[in-house]
Amino acid sequence: MTRPSAGQDWNADDYARHAGFVPALGADVLALLAPRPGESILDLGCGDGVLTRRIAAAGARVTGLEPDAALAARARAAGLTVLEQDAHRPFGTSAFDAVFSNAALHWMRDVPQVLANARAALRSGGRFVAEQGGFGNVAAVRTALGAALEAAGHDVPPCPWDFPTAATQQARLEDAGFEVRAITLIPRPTPLPTGILGWLETFGDPYMEAVQPAHHPAILRDVERRLTPVLRDETGGWFADYMRLRFEAVATR
Repeated sequence: MTRPSAGQDWNADDYARHAGFVPALGADVLALLAPRPGESILDLGCGDGVLTRRIAAAGARVTGLEPDAALAARARAAGLTVLEQDAHRPFGTSAFDAVFSNAALHWMRDVPQVLANARAALRSGGRFVAEQGGFGNVAAVRTALGAALEAAGHDVPPCPWDFPTAATQQARLEDAGFEVRAITLIPRPTPLPTGILGWLETFGDPYMEAVQPAHHPAILRDVERRLTPVLRDETGGWFADYMRLRFEAVATR
């Protein structure tokens, strides 16, 4: 199967059920954006539009960008304007006062191209505020996935996600024409409402695409077994070992 250049296929219902915590935990990066009435803002990777609606509620003129047709349809059904396209293609020239992104940049296959597109879409002095997976994100999950695949006789694919250090992402942003005002890695153990299997069902496909579907359940149960002493607490609750990278940058050239 050929995946989109954003690196992931989505099911809108599964995403809402298993990963509703993604927009729910976006309050801090949204506060960093601090949208103002009348501003023109692009939400890069808006998903089903939960955070996008909050930007609009602040009085901003907001446009979502979402490549997945089902998620884009959910956002439009909520009354939002959505560009249904991949972020690796240009999405405007000096069209926005701010670009916002939550939990989307780590899916991108060519991050420098996406950052260049974000810079092109911003007016001079416009800001780019984002949060994504950073260095060390879901390290335990990735290690367990690799071990379970090897134990079942399968090759372990390279990590399909981009989880940069702060220094790496700062250098990329500067190369794209941004001045970085703030950038930091933030440890954030994140409760998983449907457990690690729900997380894997939603996000783990890139690791499993070379494995026959009939073999998926046994491998995922092995991943769950390996992670039980690491990511499940004494009450049976599951947590993902998230490490988030949050930044604010300004378009300077």
